[in-house]
Amino acid sequence: MAESITVTDNRTGETREIPIEHGGVAASEFAKVVPGVWFYDPGFMSTAMAESSITYIDGDAGILRYRGYPIEQLAERSTFLEVAYLLLYGELPTAEQFEGWKKDVTYHTYIHENVRKRFLEGFNYDAHPMGMLVSAIAALSTYYKEAKDLADPEVLNKQIVRLIAKMPTLAAAAHRFSVGMPFVYPDNSLGYAQNFLSMMWKVAEPHYEPDPVLARALDLLFILHADHEQNCGTTAMRVVASSHADPYSATAAATAALYGPRHGGANEAVLKMLSRIGHVDNVPSYIEAVKRHEVMLEGFGHRVYKNFDPRAKIIKQTADAVFEVTGKNPLLDIALKLEEVALADDYFVSRKLYPNVDFYSGLIYQAMGFPTEMFTVLFAIPRTAGWLSHYKELLSQDSKIARPRQLYVGPEQRDYVAMGARG
Repeated sequence: MAESITVTDNRTGETREIPIEHGGVAASEFAKVVPGVWFYDPGFMSTAMAESSITYIDGDAGILRYRGYPIEQLAERSTFLEVAYLLLYGELPTAEQFEGWKKDVTYHTYIHENVRKRFLEGFNYDAHPMGMLVSAIAALSTYYKEAKDLADPEVLNKQIVRLIAKMPTLAAAAHRFSVGMPFVYPDNSLGYAQNFLSMMWKVAEPHYEPDPVLARALDLLFILHADHEQNCGTTAMRVVASSHADPYSATAAATAALYGPRHGGANEAVLKMLSRIGHVDNVPSYIEAVKRHEVMLEGFGHRVYKNFDPRAKIIKQTADAVFEVTGKNPLLDIALKLEEVALADDYFVSRKLYPNVDFYSGLIYQAMGFPTEMFTVLFAIPRTAGWLSHYKELLSQDSKIARPRQLYVGPEQRDYVAMGARG
């Protein structure tokens, strides 16, 4: 028997049975019972804005799947470029498909010289790398004018490849400029993560060879951050894409959403918190201050995951491998103690506050040498694959342009008063 709910408008007595499909009910069906009445849902806490077959999350069970594949299996066995293909095209690639995909991405890693010389180098010396990245992505739409032809699948696919390929190059260029170092061209003999590390850290070496453990750790972090359903950045992507803006403009909008500290700045906030705590002996007093609502417990809890974040478990294991190469981050002992004390306290357990993906990722990035202002940039590189997957999906659904309603709470009609007669 199909599941349904029954809605009655007590003003008119009209009743309608509405089916529950895929865990949701159609707002358009409600509107037939209560016309002219809008659902008030700040932050879309209880509203599904899209149908999607890309990412599945069960927050209560701690499940994350890309196109049906558990994140644990992909993290253990796959690579970021393979996962990006999966997100974008719906299936894991064959060996032949993957070689073609990898070749295409590698071929497009270079950026136009004018983007670097006239655009990126035009920023102030202390420009934030994320601000530079947002601007550079948007600027690419002026270099690839054919990108506005969304009806041609081949043209659209070429822009997708370009964005996946050029994001690490733009990101590394923004960092190098912000610290006064010369631009490093892509080395297309290296893999995706390795090439990014080369563009970040190469100084005078003829050929930069990144540590394989660190390269694998970065690739793994890219997999974990590749998509996460309808978050703020993805919602921004879909809203802008619904106007049929080109992929570069829409990706810039999504990156701008990620730039906000409430979205992409969580792992940096964790490091600041651990630094403020200062020593493992101060953890118990900090925990008590959290319970008194005097300070925040950064990196714990998640808007979607109500028991545990499956990505956090994977990242914690990765941290151990990274620290064997880099040496232990001095803040790690504080983080471990904080996790131990919090998870033994019913105050946090009863509220289902467990470490999330951001709790350990910042420690790993810092140990690998990335400055904190690059953390959100590191988030944007892999998330581009997820954003573009949603962009493609939205176009295929021929979705209407986003136009949410509002509840007007301002003054009723009033008449204009001449300036001399006011108050």
